[in-house]
Amino acid sequence: MQAKVDKILVYLNKVTTRCTYGAVAKVLGINARSVSQLLGEHRPEASWVVSATSGDPTDYLDSEKHPELYRTTRIITSAEVLKRNLGL
Repeated sequence: MQAKVDKILVYLNKVTTRCTYGAVAKVLGINARSVSQLLGEHRPEASWVVSATSGDPTDYLDSEKHPELYRTTRIITSAEVLKRNLGL
């Protein structure tokens, strides 16, 4: 499971695009609330995973967010798109 989480984070950092907790959860086969635990400590590399309603990572300080987080308004909301882009 952690290998998939790492693959998702590497991908999101590479394309500098946000993705919802829900899309990540569906790819991992877990509920959205469990995603934060798998992401671990708040850090810029994990801040790409965001709330579908706010577009922000939950409970992150500004200093914990990636500097490019708001570079685009695009947010991946579909597990199918995320899976395709990851080659899963």
